[in-house]
Amino acid sequence: EILRLVAQGQTNAEIAHALVLSPRTVEMHVANILATLDSRSRAEAVRRATELGLLESVS
Repeated sequence: EILRLVAQGQTNAEIAHALVLSPRTVEMHVANILATLDSRSRAEAVRRATELGLLESVS
């Protein structure tokens, strides 16, 4: 869910509000997503997730 919201361009604060989580929790999830996908940026993580079929193409 967090990856999908990242792909939509939402900030950590926006994601935290939408999912009723603390911003720090979202920050940790995003950091784990970046590490898991061996990515240095949110955009790169979204691209890799799309390539791996974890997300539908984002236009």
